Amino acid sequence: MTAPLRILLSARAACEHGAAIARCLSQRAHRLVQEGDADIAFVSRDVTGLSTKHQVLPATQVFYDTLLAAPSLRWVHIHAAGADRPVFVRLRERGVSVTTSSGANAVVVAQTVVAALLGLARRLPQLAAAQREHRWASLIGGMLPRDLAGQQVTVVGWGPIGQEAARLLGAIGLKVAVVRSSDTPVAAGVPTVAFERLHELLPATDWLLLACPLTDRTRRLVDARALTFLPPQAHVLNVARGEVIDEPALIDALRGGRLAGAYLDVFDFEPLPADSALWDLPNVIVTPHSAGFSDGNAGRVLRIFLDRLRDWEARSPESP
Repeated sequence: MTAPLRILLSARAACEHGAAIARCLSQRAHRLVQEGDADIAFVSRDVTGLSTKHQVLPATQVFYDTLLAAPSLRWVHIHAAGADRPVFVRLRERGVSVTTSSGANAVVVAQTVVAALLGLARRLPQLAAAQREHRWASLIGGMLPRDLAGQQVTVVGWGPIGQEAARLLGAIGLKVAVVRSSDTPVAAGVPTVAFERLHELLPATDWLLLACPLTDRTRRLVDARALTFLPPQAHVLNVARGEVIDEPALIDALRGGRLAGAYLDVFDFEPLPADSALWDLPNVIVTPHSAGFSDGNAGRVLRIFLDRLRDWEARSPESP
């Protein structure tokens, strides 16, 4: 007799999604568990909550410890698009399959990128500061914005987020160039280079959008030297991982006027320390790793998990 499939997930996820999981596994006995051994696990957003990969809160740590202590664990699915948290690295090293929900929040992140780019282009941080000071600060003069049409956005990373952001930004008149894992062109007429050739596109870049996964090839991809290739009117937009860019070098470039500004949703250490210079730079928009938050994400993540669960069950030698 086949033993019930043990699925580790939070109590909240079990309550909200138990019926959907049961329908998905209609031919397979299973148990939803919150402790002990498990065969597979679903890491929903409520598990990580306000934890980051640098600062893990107690409730999240309990779940992570349960994952690491489960000897039968074969597959873990997570709500996020990236799997670079240390717990998932450790699980992969011991042979556990770790899958992500890449694409679930791509449209939301891309919309946030467009909002941030437009905000920086239209000098909204400076205008908001003037509003708080009750100061009438006209854009006529030194702050006069540049037309966006014809400016180049260099998109680093050609996954769901990079592709959607490129589509939206192209629609408002920006030219698109791409940096990705290979130099195979993404489309006719779109300059495309591999990560190692990023510097070739930087001199013509007005907006450098980082939307790539964190790997050995992308860690500190944008270092102090790379920043020197960007023209002074350029902006950096980072929705990838903080470690993709040299944060101290970026701060120096922003302070020194060698870059026009930045939108940053990810950082070297999260939460961003209160004494970081990034909080107060007038040409920087900071958000707390929330570019992809939306009330529709949970449903999209669940659909991805259930689709993968059906495939996993179909391939399982223990399936009826």
